[in-house]
Amino acid sequence: MTALSVEESHKASWRRPFEAWFDGVERGWAIPVLLVGFVAIWTAFFCIAYINASIHPDVLEAWSLGRDFAWGNAKHPPLMGWIAGLWTSVFPVTDWSMHLLAMTNAALALFAVDLIARRFVRGDRRVVVLLLLMLLPAYQFHAQRFNANSVLLAIWPLATYCFLRSFESRAVLWSLAAGAMCALAMLGKYYSVFLIAGFVFAALLHPARMSYLRSSAPWLSALAGLVVLAPHLHWLKTNGGESLGYAMQVHGGAPFVAVAQFVSKFLLGITGYLLIPAAVWCVVTRSSPRAQWRDLMRMEPGLLLLALVFIGSVVVPAATALALGTSLPAMWHLQGLFPAVVVAVCAARVPLQRRDAVNFAAVMAVLSFGALLAAPLHALYRNTHAFKENRNFAKPAALALTAAWHEAYGVPLQRVSGDDVLAFAAAFYSPDHPFYSRPFRFQYSWGLPRAQTLRRGWSALCFADDPTCTNWMTKVEARAHDFRRLTLPIATSLWGRPGVSTTVIALMVPPRHDATDPHSLPSSEPLDDVGARRRLPEQDWDRIVVPPRESP
Repeated sequence: MTALSVEESHKASWRRPFEAWFDGVERGWAIPVLLVGFVAIWTAFFCIAYINASIHPDVLEAWSLGRDFAWGNAKHPPLMGWIAGLWTSVFPVTDWSMHLLAMTNAALALFAVDLIARRFVRGDRRVVVLLLLMLLPAYQFHAQRFNANSVLLAIWPLATYCFLRSFESRAVLWSLAAGAMCALAMLGKYYSVFLIAGFVFAALLHPARMSYLRSSAPWLSALAGLVVLAPHLHWLKTNGGESLGYAMQVHGGAPFVAVAQFVSKFLLGITGYLLIPAAVWCVVTRSSPRAQWRDLMRMEPGLLLLALVFIGSVVVPAATALALGTSLPAMWHLQGLFPAVVVAVCAARVPLQRRDAVNFAAVMAVLSFGALLAAPLHALYRNTHAFKENRNFAKPAALALTAAWHEAYGVPLQRVSGDDVLAFAAAFYSPDHPFYSRPFRFQYSWGLPRAQTLRRGWSALCFADDPTCTNWMTKVEARAHDFRRLTLPIATSLWGRPGVSTTVIALMVPPRHDATDPHSLPSSEPLDDVGARRRLPEQDWDRIVVPPRESP
């Protein structure tokens, strides 16, 4: 055998598994294998890379919200809390469990995109669509923060799939499903109103609009959406529209010049996110951007509908931000980038060679395993360079507070407040799992707990170098009378290497009556804990006592 034939044989040997995998796309097993591998690699990456820090505060917040079923709260719609609560009713309350939740949600999002793609293409292109999307930060680094944004990763493509089926078939079940999924998206985040706006935009501009609008499909969708949303709308009415007010308070009221900058960055950000998959797609197909654009101008009606959904979901929020004077980060739209990738790949008439598809898949595999191998380096770096959220100190502070509480009072720790990073972490990591004890309407206004709240037993954590939090703690002490204030030095380490350190202040107010179990309290006494039996009436906390701190 010549040297050239040996080299060709060697090349063919590494290509065979990829060839077999691509052959399995239409047999039904290749895409599931891809998604399972995706979840396994990236869950392992985050477990290793973040081994010396707590999970992101947004994830801890979602878990706190999900400790009790409710149709809303003062900060966000309830879907992320529902999912986190349901997940931890099956899986343990641990870091790896929450990382697995985040990556499973991302994999479900990619599966939903494949449902859309397979309506227009077959075989290799279905895989390429998903691989191109994996180049975006949305499905790994954005997804690992399971919050009100990332919960939409799966909901938006599922809603889009149902809308496409409804528009094309006018079928009753697909129309009802489209409306229900739109409502579910709204229960994830109110920003999803712009997905619905994209559907309306597409339905009105598509050449087949009249046959759709004259059918019962749009009305069935609207009816199903209202039915699913009705309990939350009732909650909003009875609670003064708290979560809507929070959104406008935090993101509204900007001057026009600032809003124009927000909108410009929003549009440029979306363009920037899509440039990488667009460039890679041109390289994989060995085609020019001009040829890709020419194919886009000749897309079939189904792809045109999907393209209009994408355009509408981008244009409408930009126009709304200008009209209402609100901020508009491009990150809010990461879950809505998939239609652009699907349309670009499915509309392209240039042939996709199997050799090029295999090369692309092999490169993505190398990058994924390379990221996994680099995870320990990230952990070592963060051991000596603290996260900006101070996540390095959250878990050890939570355990130190729990140990001090048990030593002092000998009963379970049931309420914790103070700095959000520390308080959410204490609720999650403490073996007692105390409730995050500040109503979300007071989360950034630093109100004081009432005396009867303190009498049930209460604790708080602040970083010693945070004057806003420590000044608030001093005012709580004046109301508590009986308390202990501790200074907790927190020193971290990883694999025997010393890490960053800080000092945390703990305030402990002992229970003054037999109410160590919050669920044993008389029904006449409201609870202030997120996830407890009833939402705390506003009068159970006093309003602003120190200047509000910027939202983390």
